[in-house]
Amino acid sequence: MAAYVIRRLAYGVGVVFGVLFLLFVLFFAVTEPDDIARKALGDKAPPEVLEIWKQNHGYDRPLWPWQDWGDNLLFDHYRKMLSFDFGLSDADDSPILDRIRAGMGPSLSLTVPLLVLSLVVAIPLSLVVAFFRETYIDRMGVFLCVLAMSVSTLLYIIGAQFLIGKLLRWYPISGFDSSLAMLPRFLALPLIVGVVSGLGSDVRFYRTVFLEESSRDFVRTARAKGAGESRIMLGHVLRNAMIPILTRVVLAIPFLFMGSILIESFFGIPGLGSMTVDAIQANDFSTLRTMVYIGSLLFVLGQVATDLSYGLVDPRVRFE
Repeated sequence: MAAYVIRRLAYGVGVVFGVLFLLFVLFFAVTEPDDIARKALGDKAPPEVLEIWKQNHGYDRPLWPWQDWGDNLLFDHYRKMLSFDFGLSDADDSPILDRIRAGMGPSLSLTVPLLVLSLVVAIPLSLVVAFFRETYIDRMGVFLCVLAMSVSTLLYIIGAQFLIGKLLRWYPISGFDSSLAMLPRFLALPLIVGVVSGLGSDVRFYRTVFLEESSRDFVRTARAKGAGESRIMLGHVLRNAMIPILTRVVLAIPFLFMGSILIESFFGIPGLGSMTVDAIQANDFSTLRTMVYIGSLLFVLGQVATDLSYGLVDPRVRFE
């Protein structure tokens, strides 16, 4: 197992290094430091002001090692990213790491309950639809899933804000309060939108997994021995479907830290998702570079964690 983990980690390190090189090409070779400075200061900024800004942000050095082996942007880019020294924002010169720390709490307060609620709602519904396979309940469930998947998330957000927030006035339309007394009230509407908007794709995926497990030999053997359908669905189908379910869940866990871009932006939640949108609007290339790097790093760690978790739910899995 140790050799397998080492191989997976080595593969992940190679992926991260490749992502860092692509980020450097996109943000420094394609978009040159002069363009970054003009985006931050404006097109009418004098050349001397642009030079001072580049010096303050470390953009005044040569790009490639063959131009200056001792001091170049490529080596500095790798050193800072790998040591989590993300520097200052191009927009307001605030420390990016401090902004990430401040945004993780609001993002996790939204995404963790959203993941749990999605599983609690989607898996039982999928079991019910799979239980009534090839009936009108199954066909109606598939139709509603496809219909729900066809609706844009923006429509769910706008509809929920208008109906629940404005007409019924059950919950605030937007805003955020981290106090324990007010936090559930501000998160209720975003959680409703998040669960409903993703319910169609979740139910359809889990239904497919359950139907595939229902056609296997051990299920037919259980039926031949007289086991009831409810017992088969819960004791055999659900248990043996844990690997694809676990894959979907574990891969989603690293991205909980990144937040939900649309939901955070429209509901005024100061998390990492809204921070990414603000960076795009403000042409904050250093923050965007950092968020893409963190996302790729979390994805690699999620892949390794997914592979290792297979052995926990299925003893037949061997790491070679």
